[in-house]
Amino acid sequence: MLIESNSMACAHFVKLVRDFSVRVKPWQPAIRYQTKPDERHDLTLVSRRVYGIPDEFLTVMAAAGLNSVETPMSERVLVLPTPQKLRELKNLAQFDNLPASRGFHGQHR
Repeated sequence: MLIESNSMACAHFVKLVRDFSVRVKPWQPAIRYQTKPDERHDLTLVSRRVYGIPDEFLTVMAAAGLNSVETPMSERVLVLPTPQKLRELKNLAQFDNLPASRGFHGQHR
């Protein structure tokens, strides 16, 4: 499912990640990541460094409390969901942003 084809699921997912990042307790499982200067204008760098793929930029945007992927991100510690928690949040929101899950194979433009 493309982001544009299900904006309600996308918005719900962003809210779930934002809520998780704000409410998770220090002892609960989460990824705490110190952002770097080169990530200020490229959230895909954080996604690649944390999750191993660039596709989780919306997760990074939501955790950072940004309203747009174009908004510059200040250096800070982000609280991001673990891969397992990320899957749970996506399932709850009925959101899937990964190209492989949408049936894309190879490079498409």
